Amino acid sequence: MRQSRLLSILITAFLFLSAGCTAKSDSGKNITIWHWMTDREPAFRELAKRYEAKSGIKVNFELYAPSDAYSQKVRAAAQGSNLPDIFGILGEKRDFASFIKGGFILDLTPYMLEDKAKWKNSFFAKALAVDEFSAGNSYGVAPGIYGVPIDIMTIEMVYNKSLFKQLGLNPNQPPQTFERLLEIGRKLKAANLQGLVSGWGEIWMIDCLANNYAFNIMGKDKVIATIKGEVPYTDPGWVKVLSLFKDMQESGLLASGVVTMVNKTAEQLFANEKAVFAFNGSWCVNVYKGMNPRLEYGAFLPPKASNKYPMAIWGGAGSSFMASSRSKNKEEAIKFLRWLTEAPQQAYLAESTNNLPANKDSLNWIPPVMSDFAKAMDNATHPNVWGVSEFSPVIEALDKGIQSIIIGEKTPEQVAREVQRVKERELAKKR
Repeated sequence: MRQSRLLSILITAFLFLSAGCTAKSDSGKNITIWHWMTDREPAFRELAKRYEAKSGIKVNFELYAPSDAYSQKVRAAAQGSNLPDIFGILGEKRDFASFIKGGFILDLTPYMLEDKAKWKNSFFAKALAVDEFSAGNSYGVAPGIYGVPIDIMTIEMVYNKSLFKQLGLNPNQPPQTFERLLEIGRKLKAANLQGLVSGWGEIWMIDCLANNYAFNIMGKDKVIATIKGEVPYTDPGWVKVLSLFKDMQESGLLASGVVTMVNKTAEQLFANEKAVFAFNGSWCVNVYKGMNPRLEYGAFLPPKASNKYPMAIWGGAGSSFMASSRSKNKEEAIKFLRWLTEAPQQAYLAESTNNLPANKDSLNWIPPVMSDFAKAMDNATHPNVWGVSEFSPVIEALDKGIQSIIIGEKTPEQVAREVQRVKERELAKKR
């Protein structure tokens, strides 16, 4: 234990020292960028070469991984006023806000709105929203755009087209309604095939799908009202959301062991064609390509359980870059970020890293399955942009309750009552 504490202290000290030694640009005409994205390092270096050939400006991409080490380095550099010209922030929106309020991040709004907002309008609006603070936000940040999304992510359903053919289904027509999804579940059960795999042992992925259907069944306003404590989890709408998981299990749709499955296992099963469906994020395009380059699959929105409200999915900016407000190279940094997010560079990043581009004008340049994930941005939402957040114990109670429904330990009504008890307990702590 003492050795571990000593090692932690030494690592932290090293990060503080290294932050002060490496952050500054080599000259007034160089740009330094810190990042943590190991999969994008070769692509970033290639783009740096292209930009230098075009502009004469040398761009230094400096990789610091794993992500925990990167986050510590950025915090240390901020404390020492040694941030690079461009960097990213790993953390929740409140962490982002703290850097802005500390005066470390440049407000990019004036640049985004130049030339009839051409730069701003090139992005998916919901991707840019992750880097934007609206008027009256709860973080006390002046309204504006403080970051540049370089890629996006969405979380959807995927299906195996070859197995669809085996089941006698049209490989180009994934289910559009929840009832049709259950019908396919019953076909899977009869054919003794594994249905839907997902990392539901990591409960945040259950939470994601539960939120999707809560928005579809009750609408955003009622979901937000629940988080605020104005609508109870025992409301019929929430009971219906919970009941969907019971219906999926009973139809045969869910693969065996899904409630204890980690996502890496789920990805291996789907990539090796051992499951017909998966619930996964757009990062899976890169994962599946590495596991099985010949896999034939498509992406689609979770099928609607109601026609009253649209289906919502989690999505938004995957990674973003911020410009340092204290950089001596602000204008050059902004020029580079503008160039990096133009359609040709975005398409190159998508092709070389299999991450979805944040520039909506680059969709015609990328493979169909990636385009399917990207087009779903029209349905994207995320807790980080709701303006309110649920108590962690409530989220845990809901997600673990869904696990218990799937394995038949509890009914949807029982789980709804238990979650509401936890909610009332947490609300009482705030009074």
